[in-house]
Amino acid sequence: MTDLISTLFSPAPPPDRADKLALYGRFVGDWRFEAETRLADGRLHKGVGEIHFGWALAGRAIIDCWILPGIFHGTTLRVYDPGLDAWHIIWSDPLRQFYARQLGRVQGGGIVQEGTLENGTRTRWSFSDITPNSFTWSGEIQTGETSTGGPWQRQSLYHATRT
Repeated sequence: MTDLISTLFSPAPPPDRADKLALYGRFVGDWRFEAETRLADGRLHKGVGEIHFGWALAGRAIIDCWILPGIFHGTTLRVYDPGLDAWHIIWSDPLRQFYARQLGRVQGGGIVQEGTLENGTRTRWSFSDITPNSFTWSGEIQTGETSTGGPWQRQSLYHATRT
């Protein structure tokens, strides 16, 4: 039987789509982040966490693991869809039993991922200020009864540096 690690992970993307996969591929590697995140009870938590990005599924996807001790420990699968020219984003956090689906696209000099949770709350997670060795990640939610919802409310802000 082939082992899961060597079957799941890949050393690089396939040449026929490497240019499109570079959007998230530039994050492959290990990162440390300083976090400010709003807890369910409204308190602001500050802490230090880690992220590990890697190529997966024959290099056609990016998988990552985000860890903020005591707060979350989850993984994202990011798969490029050439028909949409967008990325399917699937987040799973078994520690908090929190799951989200989004579509990610280039916006300006960054990346914006948007989706809607099962309860109707809209989510927007953004990568900005991206350099080869750092980026800022912001998580926002929007609630409201109308199709446009209320104002966006920041829930998390992470400043990441490559280790």
